[in-house]
Amino acid sequence: MTVSNTRIDFLRLLSARLERLSVDSIWARRASGLRRSLFKALESAEAGHELPPEQVDALLERSFDILRKAAQEIPASGELSDPRSERKQP
Repeated sequence: MTVSNTRIDFLRLLSARLERLSVDSIWARRASGLRRSLFKALESAEAGHELPPEQVDALLERSFDILRKAAQEIPASGELSDPRSERKQP
């Protein structure tokens, strides 16, 4: 069984999303190793090697898991403070 080009493109997209996690997030550090695994898989696919579907599924699941957990750290828009209101008045 072969992995479709759509799934390979999806791995590329997830890799880019993981790269954009805030460096202040614990999930960014965890995503770093996962991005390396994604890169290796993409490199292998681009070299014409067939990726096992189970490997692709595991990478997709781990990527979504980290992105989900990182998103939970983002405060709701109502919780964000207005930086202008934090300025000290002279």
